This record gives sequence, C-alpha cells and structure tokens, in this order.
Amino acid sequence: MKRRTFLAAAGAAAAQLPVAAASGPIIDTHAHFYDPSRPGGVPWPAKDEKILYRTVLPDEFVKLTKPFGITGVIEVEASPLVEDNQWVLDLAPRNPILIGTVGDLEPGKPGFGQNLARFHKNPLFLGIRCGYLWGRSLAEELPKPQFIADLKLLAEGGLEMDAVGGPSMLAEVVRITDQVPALRIVIDHLPYDLPADPAERAAYLKALHELGKRRQVYAKVSNVLRRSENRVPASLDFYRRSLDELWDVFGQDRLIYGSNWPVSNLVAPYDAVFRIVHEYFAAKGRDASEKYFWKNSQAAYRWRAR
Repeated sequence: MKRRTFLAAAGAAAAQLPVAAASGPIIDTHAHFYDPSRPGGVPWPAKDEKILYRTVLPDEFVKLTKPFGITGVIEVEASPLVEDNQWVLDLAPRNPILIGTVGDLEPGKPGFGQNLARFHKNPLFLGIRCGYLWGRSLAEELPKPQFIADLKLLAEGGLEMDAVGGPSMLAEVVRITDQVPALRIVIDHLPYDLPADPAERAAYLKALHELGKRRQVYAKVSNVLRRSENRVPASLDFYRRSLDELWDVFGQDRLIYGSNWPVSNLVAPYDAVFRIVHEYFAAKGRDASEKYFWKNSQAAYRWRAR
C-alpha cells in the first residue's frame, strides 16, 4: 500500500472516532520536541532524515491531537546535551499541554548529582531516559558502583527512569530493579519484535515475565504499528497478539499510552497509531481504558495537572 493510500484509509478510520476518544484526560507519554534552526542545530535527527528534520514544537502537537482528546504530553528528551533539558523546560510556560519531561542525564558520570538537583527543582522534570542511545550501554554501566548510586539518587528524589533499548535489555532492567527496587521504571517502545534466535527469544520472554511481577515497572505501548509486505496493516487483528501478550504480562494497571511522535510518522500518521490502541483498550472496558490513557501514567511519572 502506498503511503498516500494508507494515509487516506487511516484518516477515514480515525474520522469514525468520537472527538473525545476516551473519558477523562488522555496523556501521551512519548513525544519529542526540537528545533534544528536553533544556534548550533540539534544532535538529532540527522539532516538527511527528510520526514523528521524540521522544527517540531508543542503547538503543532496540540493542533494534531486535539481531535482525539489528548489533554497532556510528556516530552522524552532526544538530545544528550545537558542544556537541552532546560530548553524543553523553557517551553512549558507558554505550552500548558506539556505536563512533564523525561530528561537526558548520564548516571555514573561526573556532575550527575548536581545536574539532577538542578533540574529536579522544576516539578515538570519527571525522570531520565537511560539505556542504549548515544553510544551508551547498560551492560557496560551496570557493574559500576557509581552508576547504581546515581540511580538510587533518582529513586530517592521520587523520579523515574525510562529504559530504552531492545529485547536483550530487559535482563539488565531486571538487574537494575534487583539493585534499586525503589526506582520506578518505564520500558519504552513495546511491543518489541521477538528475537529470531530461540535462545535469545527465551531469555527475552523470561525477563519480560519477571518484570511483569515487579509492580514498579511499567510498559509503554508506543511501538505497535508495523510494516508487513510493504504495507502497514490498518486492522487491529494484525496487532492483537502482541497487545495481548503485554496485557497478559502487565495487566491493566501498568500499561501506558505513548505515540512516539513524530518518529511514529516514519510508519504511519498519528491518527492511525491512536486508533489501533484506542480500539483495543476500549474493548477492555472503561476502567482499563482510563488506566491506560492516563491513570497509569500518573502512577509511573507522578505528573501533576497544570
């Protein structure tokens, strides 16, 4: 299916959704804001990424998501530059849709504690993203005492950690929860593609089910749509199995909505991403839908209404 055809089909399907697609607030816990026109540019996205390399700010997000009843967004930082954390926080006064940010600071590195204390003064700073990005590796950092000490600082401050990586990372997330059990963790971009190797698949499923037992770990459902045979299926039935797996592991109390916008545009438009999860959770009942779209995110991130 050509992208233009898919956009038309997805738009028609989305038009069938009510303006307020779920009762109560709807919080999108994963969007990125950035401006390549700033002095010095941005470290991501790359200039040759035609869909993503442009100015992306909250006002566009508001216009795009208003038809679906989105009432708040948590920005997840996509830059390793310390001062870019402040740039996002500075967007908040004129953008009430922004209810929080997950920043980027490196546990185990000099200055982590000072920077954490600095940004934590702002109640919109909710936590940090940690894992496999910017050349970083949880496997390399976990054995270092200072890395664990800094994660304990995060937990003591009532902040959370977004874990970003792939299937093999989940075993490392288990180790983090063993060593820092008070730390709330949100696993980004589930569901993952299952590893092809049987041993790797078994290790992934073992870690996933172990994390399902740990009440401080949440699953961000922000990677649902897939390409299949050069098209992006628009039917929930195509995605039901992977969503059922997350439901069976984490239940209705620890699944969280996130779009991964604008990165999600590489696969499908926002309305298509939203429609699939809305249809799935609406069928689970009002209570489950409300938990998925906002209550669970409040428990995980401790965001405050603005």
